[in-house]
Amino acid sequence: MTPAKRAAATIDLETATPSEIRRFLRPAPEARTVTKRAMDGSELGSLELEPAIFGIEPNQAVLHQVVTAQLAAARAGTQSTKTRAEVRGGGVKPFRQKGTGRARAGSSRSPIWVGGGVALGPKPRSYAQRTPKKMVQLALRSALSDRAAQGRVAVIDRWTFELPSTKAALGALAALGLSGRVLAVLGVEDGYADRSFGNLPEIQTIIAGELNAYDVLVNDWVVFTEETLPGRATEPSSTAAAEPVTADAETEPAETEPAETEPAETEPAETEEEGKS
Repeated sequence: MTPAKRAAATIDLETATPSEIRRFLRPAPEARTVTKRAMDGSELGSLELEPAIFGIEPNQAVLHQVVTAQLAAARAGTQSTKTRAEVRGGGVKPFRQKGTGRARAGSSRSPIWVGGGVALGPKPRSYAQRTPKKMVQLALRSALSDRAAQGRVAVIDRWTFELPSTKAALGALAALGLSGRVLAVLGVEDGYADRSFGNLPEIQTIIAGELNAYDVLVNDWVVFTEETLPGRATEPSSTAAAEPVTADAETEPAETEPAETEPAETEPAETEEEGKS
């Protein structure tokens, strides 16, 4: 909703649902720009970031839930303990029931015995949580908007590594003015860039299709190429498109000559008199 429409829009608080009220009070996305640079640090102009991706107000509750679910899904869940039934031994009653002065015991593998089983211990299980797709997408947009609001989003035209080189990667980061933890979002053709950043522990590389909220939040900077920038419109193709025919164009119908059809010759029917003769 544009600011003009938002100013003109009204809502009935008595009949509106809580979600409609929150949606109405939600601030409009903010337009932000970023300077596009070459790998040597030279400026190549400015780009306008997509407001719906880089200009919304971060939803902290959704970010917390999505990041928690992602970290939980990364757990192996292979921890295990043995119960008293799984510990070897303990099949014989340790001592007689009465007359010893001790508490009665039926097995030496009871959880209260040293060397016994574990009561209510962990077992292998999955920690994965089901997270709706729209919530995952909102978390990613919230994380990107948070980095864009802090001026921590950088865009370059492309990575121009001729060969994998850690020295060239360090020079590129210094030229771009990036420090701290950096997340480089690469395309499928940026193999040399991936290998160049591989020896730098503070640099994390990720394919554009695998970009997620957690990796954005744990890094200080997010670096996109012009191709991997989310919401970036594709450049028009160089081939000229055919001009569409508009309704105002005057098109003369093709003149078709009517086909000359000769009348079929029909033989007169024989009358009964002619037949008798």
